[in-house]
Amino acid sequence: MALIIVGLGNPGKEYEKTRHNAGRMAVKLLAKKENFEEFNFNKKANALVTKGTITNQNVTLMLPETMMNLSGKAVANLVKSPKAAKKMLIVQDDLDLPLGVIKMVVGRGSGGHKGIESIMRAVKTKDFARIRIGVATMGKKNQAKKIKDEEKLIKYIIGKFKTTEEATLKKTLKKSVEAIQIFVAEGVEVATMFANTR
Repeated sequence: MALIIVGLGNPGKEYEKTRHNAGRMAVKLLAKKENFEEFNFNKKANALVTKGTITNQNVTLMLPETMMNLSGKAVANLVKSPKAAKKMLIVQDDLDLPLGVIKMVVGRGSGGHKGIESIMRAVKTKDFARIRIGVATMGKKNQAKKIKDEEKLIKYIIGKFKTTEEATLKKTLKKSVEAIQIFVAEGVEVATMFANTR
């Protein structure tokens, strides 16, 4: 069975370069770097899908075309059981990490991420690998700056990256792509070591 790599985000032009779409951006970059064919719309899954190989492994890349908090509906079309979820990697944005930091985790809770919650419900397990891409502003002690106000938080997450952040974003996406490539070629442990080292 092919490995399935899912880039989370919201579909549509207006969300393209927003923080919430960092996962989607990383998977699109991976497709470009690995010379995958164009993404095609899969009506049944309601997702953009492309297939190819990375280091001789069959890989399916998926970008759900649902809104973020319904991501599970799309994913469940390709990942039909908790066992199948073990062959899945989700790439997501994360407000608990500052921009410039990525973390790879397996079998953790959603951390309040609505897209991840939706996928966990749909595939009936949390035992799958995830790459969390930090999108928060750097606060004190290199920690993510917390936004308490719900309205400001929503505005922030669906807001675009600042021009001053673009260089860091580029580096972060590049590292995320490398982590995915290592995950495919050498497995989750090696990829986790790479991703979680600054």
